[in-house]
Amino acid sequence: MRKLLAAVLTVTLAVSAPLAALAGSASLILDARTGKVLAAENADSLNHPASLTKMMTIYLTFEALKRGKIAWDTPITVSKYAAARPPTKLGVKAGGTITVREAVYGMIVKSANDAAAAMAEKLGGSESGFARMMTAKARQLGMSRTVFVNASGLPNSSQVTTARDMSTLAIALMKNYPSEYRLFSVASFNFRGRNVRGHNNLMYRYQGMDGIKTGYTNASGFNLVSAVKDGNRRVVGVVLGGRTARSRDDKMAGLLDRYLGRASSSGAAGLVASVGAKESVEVASAADASDVPVSLNTRRPAGEATSKSLAPKNLATNSLAYADDANAVVPLERPAAMDEILTSGKSSKTSAEKADGTWQIQISAAPSADAARALLAQAQSEGGAPLVSASPYTEPVGQGANRIYRARFVGFASKDAAESACDALKQRSYDCMLLPDHG
Repeated sequence: MRKLLAAVLTVTLAVSAPLAALAGSASLILDARTGKVLAAENADSLNHPASLTKMMTIYLTFEALKRGKIAWDTPITVSKYAAARPPTKLGVKAGGTITVREAVYGMIVKSANDAAAAMAEKLGGSESGFARMMTAKARQLGMSRTVFVNASGLPNSSQVTTARDMSTLAIALMKNYPSEYRLFSVASFNFRGRNVRGHNNLMYRYQGMDGIKTGYTNASGFNLVSAVKDGNRRVVGVVLGGRTARSRDDKMAGLLDRYLGRASSSGAAGLVASVGAKESVEVASAADASDVPVSLNTRRPAGEATSKSLAPKNLATNSLAYADDANAVVPLERPAAMDEILTSGKSSKTSAEKADGTWQIQISAAPSADAARALLAQAQSEGGAPLVSASPYTEPVGQGANRIYRARFVGFASKDAAESACDALKQRSYDCMLLPDHG
């Protein structure tokens, strides 16, 4: 499977206006049987997913179970790295083991970050390698604007998603793994003699709700993805950027109350198919418009405008908050509007200022220039000596909603130099394609 990783952006912004506190507010209500969007607010704006990230970690776990790569009782060693993930966590000591079943319950009910990291290392070799698998799977499912860089949702300015993309992931879980999806309705589980209770409080009081996940960090605000069944009606709701857990839950309940009755009640209809999803993921392709699938997985109502894209920022002073549902006011650290991102600090060159050299290499493509630049910065930091003198270079391809940005290094004086850089990156689980520079 081809891989895509976006890393930490180098842009740091100071938030000074009170309006920034509302920048992360987004929501979407989707008819899961027809794919019709019943309500949307900033549905395509980028936000940080927080622990909603674990929905993809769990999706890939279900996939590995289905393919026979692991079993429910397969032991997973908790590494020193995984054990050191900040709470919330199961608290298993480094060197200990948990089963796949315990890891899944831990992620769903407890939102355990150590379980997510351990599962990532089991399936991907490392959390960064697993994150590339997560992003590649997101593209395959049609999540065109999501980038994962860790398995848990712990704060990282480059880890972004949208309300629309999270509804796509919820549908994929429900449709592709219907039996396993039922675990999202579990309210508590017994972990080695102690009862672990979940904190998806709305699920316990809203009739017909069967999950699925909450999330919170300072930078994201309070997030929630919910699925509700009412007779033959089936809807998925997403709320991002709530100021408190209660206000988030109240907003979701209000949206469901208002729009659930407008969903299709056709008993013959199954869950919506993954419109625009791809069977394979190509992220290192030289093709003009197919480097990354970018079609959305849910349909917009006629006349619905696309919201202004938001880009993540590096929150140098962001204090970390790991509890999914503390009833506290969220600080002003939120993704900033794209047109507010400062151009200073961006190291990648554009097509108009490409460095001289005979050869170049392409490692991936991304849905935004910032994500491509972040990927290049991370790759250059990991690639060592062969990439020290290379010049990061982003190239836009396609138009409008289909535009993507190729992530390349240019300025290699020889084919051997370019191949050496590719070899260094491949050793670190990056894809790499050698390209002659034709000017």
